[in-house]
This record gives sequence, structure tokens and C-alpha cells, in this order.
Amino acid sequence: WLVIDRKVYDVSRFSKKHPGGSRVISHYAGQDATDAFVAFHNDKSLVKKYLRSLLIGELAPDQPSFESNKKKSLLEDFRELRCTVEKMGLLRPNYFFFFLVFLHVLVLDAASWLVIWYFGISLVPFLAGMAFFTVAQIQMGWFQHDLGHCSVFRKPRWNRVLQMVVINVMKGLPASWWNHLHNQHHAKPNCFRKDPDLNMHPLLFSLGKTLSVEVSMGILSLAHYNIFSFFSLERRRRSSCLTITSISISSVS
Repeated sequence: WLVIDRKVYDVSRFSKKHPGGSRVISHYAGQDATDAFVAFHNDKSLVKKYLRSLLIGELAPDQPSFESNKKKSLLEDFRELRCTVEKMGLLRPNYFFFFLVFLHVLVLDAASWLVIWYFGISLVPFLAGMAFFTVAQIQMGWFQHDLGHCSVFRKPRWNRVLQMVVINVMKGLPASWWNHLHNQHHAKPNCFRKDPDLNMHPLLFSLGKTLSVEVSMGILSLAHYNIFSFFSLERRRRSSCLTITSISISSVS
């Protein structure tokens, strides 16, 4: 079960059918998922129709809806900020901007191959083509990121279709894999064992100063006791190159 707007829902069976994946819901098991629900669902009136059959009760008046390790005033400030941003229209997409993004990605990607095809594979054309290709790939990553968040078009289906074109066809990675991991990242950002961006290969990578280590029956193994370690943005910046390498490994495996 989880809590949304002080109402309790049994999502045990529904989690397997959840379009965003079961792990996003399971990460909020027994917790308040109101902010995540608001952030992930654009058409809330449609989603709430599915919630009606899952409703099993409400929180008692004296029961706080937020987690004990979070400040109520801070949550209220963020919720008020989000409402202000929405009212100002800052979350409305600029279609012309995204058209230019897609166009320049296509031009750069085509230019990278045309340079090699026309000038050959000598050093200078190779470096120029590599530069075009690298910039195109980086821009594709950010463009499909916005598509994955359904931030470009109003209808989620249009976002999904174009995202598959960009990441599946042009980058060679599955959109479903990226969405599955990235949804968890935004559901529990910087939460160790729940945020895939922090789930580095245990034998090659580590984040922060230490990883939780379990000693059991004389055997040393990497594990955890449901302890969530949080790491600052600065530490994550230091490990950015390792993050890219780890993502590359996980995409292949």
C-alpha cells in the first residue's frame, strides 16, 4: 500500500500492470507518494479513475502524511513552488525549440557520416566526423530525456514514438530500458539501492566515501540493511565518468 493525498491505496496487484514499472511503486511501499504521483502524471484526472478501485482507507486526522525524516515546511515550500511554476506556464513546451533541437541533431548526425564518406578516413576528416557525431549523440541523449518525461508533446504516445526513434534507432539503446531506470531515479533520487544512477558495479565502482558492507558468517559481501545512503551533488560530479562507464556496461548486460 501507499498514500496519495492522505488516501491509502492497495497497489499490490496493480503494480505489475503499472505503465511506469512496478519498481517505481514498490519504492514507495508504506510511504507517502503524493509528490511523486503529481510529478509523474500529467493527466491526473484520468489516472485517478484507476485509483478508485484501489482505495482501502484514509489516514487518521492525527497521522502525518509525510515521512518522519522529511521536514513538513520544506515539503510545503516545494509544493507551493511547483504550483507557482505551473501557473506561470513555465512547464509548457516550446514546440519550435524542440523542432530546432531535433533538426540540428539530424544535421549533425548526417554531417558526421558525410564528412567520412566524402573526405575519407584520414586524420582530420576522422576527427571532424567524430566531433560532429559526439555532439549529436549527446544532444540525442538530452532530447530523448525530455521525450521520456513526456515534456515535449501533450499526448504521451507522441512522446514515446519520437523517443523510440531517437534512442532506439539513432542511439541504439532501448527506450523501455532507459525509462525503467530513469523513472526510478526520479522516484527516489540519490537514494542508495533505489536510485539506479547510484547502483554502480560493486566490484569496480563506488560512490561517496563508503558503501555499506555486511559481514555475515565470516563472509564479506556487499549488501545493506535497508539503509539508504544519500550522496551530495558534488560527490556525484566527481564520479560522473564512472557513472557513464557503468551505464554503458548495464546497457550491454
